[in-house]
Amino acid sequence: MPLTDSSEGFSGLQQWSEPLIFDRLFAAYCRLLQDEARARGMSRLHARVWRALIAGDMPGFEALREALILALDHADLTLNHLAEVDAEIMLELLEVVVSRYNRSQRTAMAYHLALMELAGRLRPPARAAAA
Repeated sequence: MPLTDSSEGFSGLQQWSEPLIFDRLFAAYCRLLQDEARARGMSRLHARVWRALIAGDMPGFEALREALILALDHADLTLNHLAEVDAEIMLELLEVVVSRYNRSQRTAMAYHLALMELAGRLRPPARAAAA
């Protein structure tokens, strides 16, 4: 079996994950905020965070996540809410990969490696680690 790396998984995630991520974010923020307009704005910002994360744009990811943390604070949400929503997205992405790519071991492995890298990049924000 040829060696597999995560690049194919990241490429695939960039192609198909954005609508799925936005839908999950929107559902979560509607549940948390109970205000569709605010939920849509938070979902857009959080989706941009995920887009930068999947693209490997770590400076962009860090800057967008700081903006998201400020927006969470203004919405009376916490870093625990952020972690819960991000965990929901990771589970959703994993479920899609497991159900859709189970016939191609190489492709499934590339996605799994990419998801493991994403999980590692989703460490707690610096201010949460310092607290």
